[in-house]
Amino acid sequence: MSFRLSARSRARLKGVHPALVAVVEEAILRTPVDFMITEGVRTPERQAGLVKAGASRTLKSRHLTGHAVDVAAVVEGRVRWDWPLYPRIAEAFLSAADEQGAAVIWGGDWPTLRDGPHFELDRRGFP
Repeated sequence: MSFRLSARSRARLKGVHPALVAVVEEAILRTPVDFMITEGVRTPERQAGLVKAGASRTLKSRHLTGHAVDVAAVVEGRVRWDWPLYPRIAEAFLSAADEQGAAVIWGGDWPTLRDGPHFELDRRGFP
């Protein structure tokens, strides 16, 4: 089954690095679990609010520079946050990134504050 990005998801990709947009566009075609983009570029104020709320631990998020996106799994038209869905989405992102030569890091692989919905371009290739 092939999914498509909604107009809202495409709007949320505005300002995101073109290499990451290309990965998102390929991942949506590969994923076994539909997803939407919940956030691309963030303002410093929004990032500070997330740190204050405990949803992030850094004021130097890759979202600030357009090098990160967050997704939400969509099952039967409803957003779902259950963990088993996100490794399946990540597999599509990572294979798309590998094919395009764009190193992507999945937040679900982080040892602390695992962030299944988060994908970012690796700083080593995209400073």
